[in-house]
Amino acid sequence: MGYPENILAEGEHVVVHRHPHWKALVVPTIGFLVVTALAGVAAGFTGSSQLSSSTRSVLWIVIAVVWAVVVVWFFLRPLVSWRTTHFVLTDRRVTFRNGILTRSGIDIPLQRINSVEFRHGLLDRMLRTGTLIIESASDDPLAFHDIPQVEKVHALLYHEVFDTEVDPGRRAR
Repeated sequence: MGYPENILAEGEHVVVHRHPHWKALVVPTIGFLVVTALAGVAAGFTGSSQLSSSTRSVLWIVIAVVWAVVVVWFFLRPLVSWRTTHFVLTDRRVTFRNGILTRSGIDIPLQRINSVEFRHGLLDRMLRTGTLIIESASDDPLAFHDIPQVEKVHALLYHEVFDTEVDPGRRAR
């Protein structure tokens, strides 16, 4: 599912649009490979066993159903969730949307942002990702985790906030 461009106001332009970093999919992918290998081994043992053909068929169906349930829950669900999570910076606001069946989101107008910071450890620095923390006028700071190229997004957000405060008419397009 792509970002819904129809939620933008007239004249509003997207500066940055990001999904969470791909590292969020590493564990589900490894899980998929392990479960598939285990299902293959179980199916191989079932096929080479001295069971009756009807028992063997039932076991193959059980293996296939268990494999499908595990793959859907631990691989496809995180993949779809990753794909439907959007962090968007426009020239007027920061928008975060996530969810598969039930959606949730938050919009922060640039004028209400007091401070912007980022954090990332050694692994995050190597993967060029991190956590972006936005403090707005009346709310507790909001942390957005696994933002790809977090330093670039931080700089762009800072410049959008600074440019809006210095010359509000300059951003109107």
